[in-house]
Amino acid sequence: MIKRILVIDDEDSVREIVQISLESVAEWDVITASSGSAGIEIAALDQPDVIMLDVMMPEMDGITTFKKLQENVATSHIPTVLLTAKAQTSEQEEFLNLGVAGVIVKPFMPLDLVENICKILNWDEGDIPG
Repeated sequence: MIKRILVIDDEDSVREIVQISLESVAEWDVITASSGSAGIEIAALDQPDVIMLDVMMPEMDGITTFKKLQENVATSHIPTVLLTAKAQTSEQEEFLNLGVAGVIVKPFMPLDLVENICKILNWDEGDIPG
């Protein structure tokens, strides 16, 4: 089954790298948003299998975006994986305590992204083409 991934990140290059990685390695359907508010709207409409969410964004940061996604009955069930440059173990634990599914630290290896997402979400990598 093809997974649908929503990537919310204010950096064009990060969205592009994530999209290319997930589409080429796993043939997943990737949709993107450049802000938290746009991501919330897209998540409610498109119902992705997972949301990849940048922590540090202007206007509405990733933590605020995550909390709004959790408050919305249409999006509260969607697992969220944070993308962050904050590599400290204590910071990652704080994020996990919020209820996110997992944390992937930037910079990440694009070719490892699918494997990391599968591990976080307990998805079967045997379902991935190639």
